[in-house]
Amino acid sequence: MNATILDVKNLTKQFNNLKAVDGVSFSVSEGEIFGLLGPNGAGKSTTISMLTGVLAPDKGEIRLNNESIYADLNRAKHLIGYVPQDLALYPTLSAVDNLNFFGQIYGYRGNELRDRVNEALRIVQLTDRAGDRVKLFSGGMKRRVNLAIGLLHTPRVLFLDEPTVGVDPQSRNAIFDSLESLNRQGTTIIYTTHYMEEAERLCGRVAIMDAGKVIAMDTPQNLINHLGEGLIRLEIQDERDDTLRDSISRLGSVREVTRRGRELEIRSRSFEETIVDAMQIIASFNTRVCAMNLLEANLETVFLNLTGRSIRE
Repeated sequence: MNATILDVKNLTKQFNNLKAVDGVSFSVSEGEIFGLLGPNGAGKSTTISMLTGVLAPDKGEIRLNNESIYADLNRAKHLIGYVPQDLALYPTLSAVDNLNFFGQIYGYRGNELRDRVNEALRIVQLTDRAGDRVKLFSGGMKRRVNLAIGLLHTPRVLFLDEPTVGVDPQSRNAIFDSLESLNRQGTTIIYTTHYMEEAERLCGRVAIMDAGKVIAMDTPQNLINHLGEGLIRLEIQDERDDTLRDSISRLGSVREVTRRGRELEIRSRSFEETIVDAMQIIASFNTRVCAMNLLEANLETVFLNLTGRSIRE
């Protein structure tokens, strides 16, 4: 197992009466893609702002490469790449001019600057648009330029805060390809999102946040196996009272059944077991199933199970 590169303990931040981050702890191994997941307002962006030294915590410890980031914040920031949710671009400049500007801020000049800019553009798949002004780009392309800026100094740890918000499918796939390529080359990535399908694709482990706290942490598959519930929607031939619903809800593989007219919505821990047993019960009520729709367990259903609400709410 790779060494720990980021260790976070009891991180806390309060704004007036709002505790935005409430005792968050986790560690990330070198070379890992680690996801911070949760709805808007869960505390993800505030956590990232503290991890990157943008915001000071009220309490807690942040160790990067086995050293407190506050022992030498400038040195820590050389190890970190940060791509914020808000775009930090000059729209009247071209993509390459934006990167040249930020590269000079990092201290690069001449051939080294040129090489780093070209490599960053290659990674985000914008080499052919390098000379075009950013204001002509789609929202997704602007996000890719934003990502390229965060890569100029080849950070060991890359922090991305909701990098695909408002992004078109082509740019989303380009961002995913870029991140997976960077990770294969050894870059550690901390990725915040409220799109659970992105986390399932990219992240080796995830921490699910809600109301400033980490409420679950594991690999996506382990969370799905232990906490995820599939959804079974059945439309029966004729409307029945709640006796049928109550009979199905007593099955050991069923967590909850909701009835809406002729439709039964079953939250299930096991599709196969629930379907077999539910069909037998329905037949015993002298009716039959006209339609069936199955929604597999995923991180969305994990979050629903943990909080009782959708990640999008």
